[in-house]
Amino acid sequence: MNAINAPLIRDVTAGYFTQILALNEASVQLSSPMDETLLASLRASAAYHRVVEIDGVVRAFLLALREGAKYGSVNCRWFCEHYTQFLYIDRVAVAASAQSAGLGAILYVDLMIVAEKAGVSRVTCEFDFVEVGSQHVGPQQKKVSLQAVTLPRSLGVA
Repeated sequence: MNAINAPLIRDVTAGYFTQILALNEASVQLSSPMDETLLASLRASAAYHRVVEIDGVVRAFLLALREGAKYGSVNCRWFCEHYTQFLYIDRVAVAASAQSAGLGAILYVDLMIVAEKAGVSRVTCEFDFVEVGSQHVGPQQKKVSLQAVTLPRSLGVA
């Protein structure tokens, strides 16, 4: 990735679908399968669906839905049952070649700005980590959950 060319955040159009599907497939062990039909359906329901593009190539994407979106995800339904208003992150993926380049963070910050402008005070998601501990931190002794995930060998992690 050439550091001279800045990452561009773009709204998703059908022209990005092939690259988004490839990114999703490359990280399917951490997300879930998606074909073009599902992608088109999610795109139609999405409150946020953007990519990070560098040199004309999609390096990352994030897709989020609002409460009430027509989506069969049991995780999204759980949030619908517990909160009246939220923005649900359904999936995010970053190309292996762009890992640690901060592209996921760029999308998360952009998403938070969009949520704030829309008056949404809660962003939700699920992740496949396991709580390995908890502790109280800071002057207010806020309780935090400490999470970990074991990556599959297929990702090239020893």
